Amino acid sequence: QVQLVESGGGLVQAGASLRLPCVASGLTLSNYVMCWFRQPPGAERELLVAISWSDRNTYYAESVKGRFTISKNNAKKTVDQQMNSLKHEDTAVYCCAAKPRGSSEWGRWGQGTQVTVSA
Repeated sequence: QVQLVESGGGLVQAGASLRLPCVASGLTLSNYVMCWFRQPPGAERELLVAISWSDRNTYYAESVKGRFTISKNNAKKTVDQQMNSLKHEDTAVYCCAAKPRGSSEWGRWGQGTQVTVSA
């Protein structure tokens, strides 16, 4: 059974940093594209960062480029999102997701972790 479990969320002040780990089970990370989404209150879900199954390619949304970093450890089965220089508008529920190589669907999702950034 595939499971993605996020943690690390909380309440921080603007300018702070947070690291969100996503622990995967039931899958081999080297066969999956991994990513982080977020959904602010009352807004659409946004794809933030992604890393390819081979680790050769990454994607960063303009809204987080230069502030957020995605990293993956296949042996530990973790996908981390390092978030620096947090802003109030980064307040959202953050979820990690996975899709198999060659698939267009993000078929596996975690339950999410809440990040709140005070102004």
